[in-house]
Amino acid sequence: MTPERDLGRLLTGLRPQLAPGRYVYATVTGAVPAGVDPVVTVAEAEGRTLVVRQEEADAAGLAYDFVAALITLRVHSALDAVGLTAAVAAELAAEGMSCNVVAGFHHDHLFVAYDRAEEAVAVLERLARRSA
Repeated sequence: MTPERDLGRLLTGLRPQLAPGRYVYATVTGAVPAGVDPVVTVAEAEGRTLVVRQEEADAAGLAYDFVAALITLRVHSALDAVGLTAAVAAELAAEGMSCNVVAGFHHDHLFVAYDRAEEAVAVLERLARRSA
């Protein structure tokens, strides 16, 4: 499948999918603890940021303060596509929702406040319909 670059087609093809579970951001300065399988890692000067399932963080004794839901935009977005992140973030921001975006090779993944996950999916679905 060829990745999409056209913003209009990206928006109409969002197809947001809510993953089961709760995800948290934690940080470690050494190795990833046993039993923790991050869905995202980011190397920073202060340590390694891990995005992991909440139950894994709890079992490993990792500290966190933001519990998120994971929404995958199933449109196959090109890594050099322009405007998708901005459009999605602006739409959610207009509803008072924060959004942490991670680009994968095939899809973009959004981490939103867990207690507003269903609402975020609805906002993204409206954006896709309005863009058609």
